[in-house]
Amino acid sequence: MPKKQPIPKKVAKKPAAAIYQFKITLLGIDPKIWRRIQIPDCKLHNLHLHIQAAMGWTNSHFHHFDIKGERHGIPEHLDHDGDGDVVDSKKITVSDIVPSDGKKIAFRYTYDFGDNWEHEVLFEGVIEPDHKTKYPICLEGERACPPEDCGGICGYEYLLEALADPDHKEHQGMREWVGEFDPDKFEPKIATVRMVRGLRG
Repeated sequence: MPKKQPIPKKVAKKPAAAIYQFKITLLGIDPKIWRRIQIPDCKLHNLHLHIQAAMGWTNSHFHHFDIKGERHGIPEHLDHDGDGDVVDSKKITVSDIVPSDGKKIAFRYTYDFGDNWEHEVLFEGVIEPDHKTKYPICLEGERACPPEDCGGICGYEYLLEALADPDHKEHQGMREWVGEFDPDKFEPKIATVRMVRGLRG
């Protein structure tokens, strides 16, 4: 089990150069697949990229955030009806959507509208930056991200069933498709590298 990181205490005011801590949990799967990350203030679109990198997704599909009943994302990907009900995630920042007093708030993040991967994004608080730490960073987490395009929750459960049973009719085919996949393996350091490289494009 990874060493648990302390939860930030509520702060009265946002400190200068604040660092924002989030816990991202993939919903509908047990045991839980989750990550805890710390990031500087950034555009909401960059939070999307951080989530992709930390979870292990490849940013191959559309996404959106559902925050206080409003959809946030890339309008040309989401506003199919032309009614302008999508808040452009490249024009607002994390500090625009989280409470300035550091109180916890949770919202949804959906990735891949076919497989429909839903995540809870829990804002855990604001902390002052540690000058010995480089941000963004993935502090901890558990279990591997499902493979892209595996068919959502039901498809992923079927995949795990086939991989676990050498006598399953699709065991060999699934093994060849996913390669060296260990559903229990997760390395925060690798996730951090992905987050940093993601910022660099």
